[in-house]
Amino acid sequence: MIPLPLPPKVIQKSKNHAIFEVHGLYPGYGVTVGNALRRVLLSSLEGVAVTEVKIKGVAHEFSTVPGVLEDVIMILLNLKNLRFKIHEGMVQTVELKVKGEKKVKGSDFDLPSQVELANPDLHIATVTDKGTELVIELKLEKGIGYEPKEQRHIKKSEIGSIALDAIFTPIKNVNFQVESMRVGERTDFDKLSLQVETDGTITPEEAFYQSCEILLKHFHLIFEGKAGDIGEPKAATQEGEEDVAKKTVEDMGLSARTLNALVENNIKTVSGLLRKSEKALSELDGMGEKALDEIKKKLKKMGLELKGE
Repeated sequence: MIPLPLPPKVIQKSKNHAIFEVHGLYPGYGVTVGNALRRVLLSSLEGVAVTEVKIKGVAHEFSTVPGVLEDVIMILLNLKNLRFKIHEGMVQTVELKVKGEKKVKGSDFDLPSQVELANPDLHIATVTDKGTELVIELKLEKGIGYEPKEQRHIKKSEIGSIALDAIFTPIKNVNFQVESMRVGERTDFDKLSLQVETDGTITPEEAFYQSCEILLKHFHLIFEGKAGDIGEPKAATQEGEEDVAKKTVEDMGLSARTLNALVENNIKTVSGLLRKSEKALSELDGMGEKALDEIKKKLKKMGLELKGE
């Protein structure tokens, strides 16, 4: 059996950046594990993005705002860099109202209690006229990865509403390196170093372990054999269960001790086994708790279970 590595550890950490190390990976597994984690980190974590913008007095992105130094395109680019966190719900709206000369920042947005801004010092625009009022309304949405505005199912937008490409991912950068290390007498084992930088709405540790959980769930589904059942007709599934029930207990892959206990009690087929309840099986000669647990696990892998009381 391939030896397992040591648990990951954080060797360097700052506010939104951390370096994780995994020691003792079997030769070749450094690249395998590093690539899988990097892919999931960059593409599969949930985040929040600005998806629509309304600026008072602006009909489209190719215009300017009187009394504001930046044009609308530059303002939109700055707004896309705002990193929000929504604590409740999937969609929220935030608004900014500024009048008079001012360097407008993210902190000038009026945020409800359900919304948090990770970079309030981000520059948005510069109001250069005392009589100018800048009013901006943002629509925030939760999502995964990157989504061009053309792919979103947007209803007919209101006049003055500008749709944006959404960068949902909370990850700014991921990089990994693999080095050789000694394990016992061998020097070809792998040491994986994984660097993770987030946007501040999630910690690097949260991002790392969420990615591991996503991979685990996928592999668990495949391991349990459930992936092949998705989309199959119900009738076909029932026929498959009937075929399984016709198998003998020898085909279940049970240990010799458990198999002998079943045969000695005249249980020779899976269908015969399914006619017994858990209590009835436990009362059979030679049937202990371990044997009963083994039978239940084997049946579960076959998509079957013991008869109820």
